[in-house]
Amino acid sequence: MLKGRAFKFGDDISTDHIVPGRLAHLRSNLPELAKHVLEDADPTFAARVKPKDFIVAGKNFGQGSSREHAPLVIKMAGVSAILARSVARIFFRNAINQGLPVLICDTSRIADGDELAVDLKEGLIIDKTSRQELSFNPIPGVMLKILDEGGLIPYIQKHGDLKFESGAEERQ
Repeated sequence: MLKGRAFKFGDDISTDHIVPGRLAHLRSNLPELAKHVLEDADPTFAARVKPKDFIVAGKNFGQGSSREHAPLVIKMAGVSAILARSVARIFFRNAINQGLPVLICDTSRIADGDELAVDLKEGLIIDKTSRQELSFNPIPGVMLKILDEGGLIPYIQKHGDLKFESGAEERQ
């Protein structure tokens, strides 16, 4: 169960909002780049976010260029998951590959600062502040395994590769 505080963002948060292009020179210094995460959307975010907190966004989170650094610096800043109404497909895949869960759900009833508990396996969000439960489609088993290992590369380093039976869940 993931537990943390909600940081609310609106619609159309692009990879430029997450990692501004003017900071491209910091791509070889990811800890420094993480200090600037989302500063164009909220200049105080990086200073206020604590380990295990959540980004809660509207529609089209992560739109724009395919910057693998975007989900990576979000994770490095301590964010445990992103909850959004919709997410750009390439951002979603990059986030999973980096070990950062992205949950597609109705975020309209979550307020900035709400305390949340998220069960990835069951597809359940408990908003402890408003005392409501929200649901999302549970994360498929293979993705949970990737997330559990911290991302696709650590997963492959440990297990060798992803093995599938035609259309079935991953074998052990």
